[in-house]
Amino acid sequence: MRAALTRRYQFSASHRLHTPALSNAENERVFGKCNNPYGHGHNYQLEVTAHGTVDPETGLVLDVRQLDRFVSDQVLNRFANRNINMDLPEFRHLIPTTENIAIMIGKVLEDGWTAEFGVPGPKLVGIHVQETDRNGFDLVIGAPVSRRNDAVVEPSFVSVTD
Repeated sequence: MRAALTRRYQFSASHRLHTPALSNAENERVFGKCNNPYGHGHNYQLEVTAHGTVDPETGLVLDVRQLDRFVSDQVLNRFANRNINMDLPEFRHLIPTTENIAIMIGKVLEDGWTAEFGVPGPKLVGIHVQETDRNGFDLVIGAPVSRRNDAVVEPSFVSVTD
C-alpha cells in the first residue's frame, strides 16, 4: 500500500522584495509595502510531502524523526531567523519572493533526499510554503499528489493559493 505523509514546520525570516533591474519607483509599484528598504518578516509554514510504500512491520511511510532532522539540517537551520536577502547566498541576486523561496527549498531538499532516504525509499513529492494567511505556494516534485480539497496537482507546477 502506498501513502503520502505531510509534515509541517515553522520558521521566521525577513526579506525585501526589490530588484536592481527596476527603478525605485517601479520596485515600489510592483512590490508595494514589501519593498520597504528595511525589509519585513513572516512566520512561514513549510509542509513537506513524501510518498512511499507503507512498511508492513512499522506501518510507516518513513521515520518522521529522520525527516525532522533532515528538514532541520537542510532548511530550518538555513532560513530560520535570517534576513533572506543578506544571509543566504542563493538570494544575493534572486528576489526572495515566496515562489523563489519554495523553489530553493525544493532544490535543497531534492539534492540531499536520495542520500538521506535511499533509492528505494520514500520520494519527495512536494512542498508547500505558507507566507501569510492569504498567500501560499505549492511546488510539486515528481509524480502527481493529492493536496487540499482532493485536487490533483500535476508535476512541475507551481500553484498559488489566495
